[in-house]
Amino acid sequence: MLVPYHQDQRLPDDALPLDAPRFAPALPDGDLWDRLAALHDGVAEQVAAAIRRGERPTIVSGDCLIALGVLEGVRRAGLEPSVVWFDAHGDLHTPASSTSGYVGGMALRFAIEPLADDLTPLVEERVTLVDARDLDPAEAEYLATSAVRRVPVADVEIPEGPVLLHVDLDVIDSAELPGLLFPAPGGPTRSAVLTAVRRLLDSGRVAALHVACPWEPGRDQENRRRLLSELTGLPGQP
Repeated sequence: MLVPYHQDQRLPDDALPLDAPRFAPALPDGDLWDRLAALHDGVAEQVAAAIRRGERPTIVSGDCLIALGVLEGVRRAGLEPSVVWFDAHGDLHTPASSTSGYVGGMALRFAIEPLADDLTPLVEERVTLVDARDLDPAEAEYLATSAVRRVPVADVEIPEGPVLLHVDLDVIDSAELPGLLFPAPGGPTRSAVLTAVRRLLDSGRVAALHVACPWEPGRDQENRRRLLSELTGLPGQP
């Protein structure tokens, strides 16, 4: 399922170059948080329904925030997953610690410390952060005392029980993937990331896969189409 949004903004159709159903509801008027809540609730319902049908849903979106809706959907299906989070960045800011105010850089922290009282916090011990090499000082300070596990791509292992696997494509070295919104050099190769993701998927314990594509629309389309197809098993756009 394609969710063509970056935060609450609809992306062009070619931003996610896969041949798959799109979930792109009209969002309500209101502030960013109201619109994100509506979008994530809809994603959660789609994910929960797929899991109840015995499927492993694959969700591809324009940023990491959609992972929050995917997590909620896994929970609505009756599972309490661990989270394996592939990302060049920590995504561990709070609104108070972020110097840029970019909400996408808070996605994993929002899972651990939800803003809404009716959401269940994700226990730190159930989080594995993979190859987060571009950390701001506040994120590094948080990780120094947290129970979040950090590993390089080559060493990632599948946790016991159900797992939400999140892959931000900027985890791949930026030299191999032009046009990323937040490029990070010095990362693993495309091949190494694909190998690790396939190994985790082959375990049979991944309840849902979320792939985030924070890149400039329209650039390097054939490379992106091929990468997404290899990662998800879905066909590229004709």
